[in-house]
Amino acid sequence: MQKKIKEIERITNHDVKAIEYYIRKILKAKKLDELESFVHFGLTSEDVNNLAISKMLKDFLESTFFIKVEELINELVEKKMAYKDITMLSHTHGQPATPTTVGKELAVYIYRIKTIANTIKSLKLRGKLSGAVGNFAALVVAYPDKDWLKVSKKFVESQGLEFNLLTTQIESHDVLCMILNLVKNLNNIVYDLNQDMWLYISNSYFKLKVIDKEVGSSVMPHKVNPINFENSMANMRLSNSLIDCLVDNLQISRMQRDLSDSSFQRNIGVLFGYFLVGINQTIVGLKKCEINNEKISDDLKNNPEVIAEAIQTVLRKNKDTKAYEKLKKITRGKNVSINALYKYINKLDINDDDKNSLLNLNVEDYIGLSKELSDLV
Repeated sequence: MQKKIKEIERITNHDVKAIEYYIRKILKAKKLDELESFVHFGLTSEDVNNLAISKMLKDFLESTFFIKVEELINELVEKKMAYKDITMLSHTHGQPATPTTVGKELAVYIYRIKTIANTIKSLKLRGKLSGAVGNFAALVVAYPDKDWLKVSKKFVESQGLEFNLLTTQIESHDVLCMILNLVKNLNNIVYDLNQDMWLYISNSYFKLKVIDKEVGSSVMPHKVNPINFENSMANMRLSNSLIDCLVDNLQISRMQRDLSDSSFQRNIGVLFGYFLVGINQTIVGLKKCEINNEKISDDLKNNPEVIAEAIQTVLRKNKDTKAYEKLKKITRGKNVSINALYKYINKLDINDDDKNSLLNLNVEDYIGLSKELSDLV
């Protein structure tokens, strides 16, 4: 069938018209001549194409996209549950900062990804079926007594799409571009996850499983490289570059129609192809990761100064207006031992309950509501 249609298209130089002629030949062969003139009746090619593309994208989102996103979420949930109670030094500006838990940091990504995926699910792709310039002109002349708005709306909605009431020759692509922008947001979140995992591996907070037959470097035998995360980052960038191109052009059309949107839309599958490669690589990368408890524990012990935040906050509670400055003086850019901090706390003129609370505080327990937040996701 496809070969025969392409043969007709070489003559017509028009894909939809080629399909029309092919269907008309089929009807003739089946002695259904009375139906032949009604193939592509009152339509423009965009009436066919916009519905076909929206249906294909809708099917892809439901059958593949959301399932793949859920697969990534499940992998993150599995890691979150395994490491939810492990305290880890956080880093802001690349420097040691308030401790957190591995589970809470993974939960952040689960929450972000689910939020975007649910927003995409809430949007309904649109369709139009309204003739050459979107006003049903030829159809009204042919059948003036028909309620063409009702007929069109019923048909579009029967395809699982939202009826676009006001268009030119083309469906405006506004909702399509909203979805693509959200996919870009999702790609960026996955990119951010890849980058963080790369940094955690670089800092030895995570180790990569050694797979016996794999090679990390063609010359350095010791290497175990985070190549899956790097591969994913590249593919997410490629997906986003195509999304930017499509979004910047699909909503723009000269007067009632030009053909540029048709060419751009032929790349929708390509951008989602890059997305699928990227998200698969992230999942594979996560499966290879194992926590490095020894390194995480050492970093916590070697950075007791991070509880200075808690000390100065309790001092503020006790009406000390110079609390921040005092702690800055003894900790900023300095190596401070936990015992030195406890000695400092002992000398503070604050109420006994607050003093005891600080004296019982250690870096491993200074995680606030990290565990509770992790459990909420």
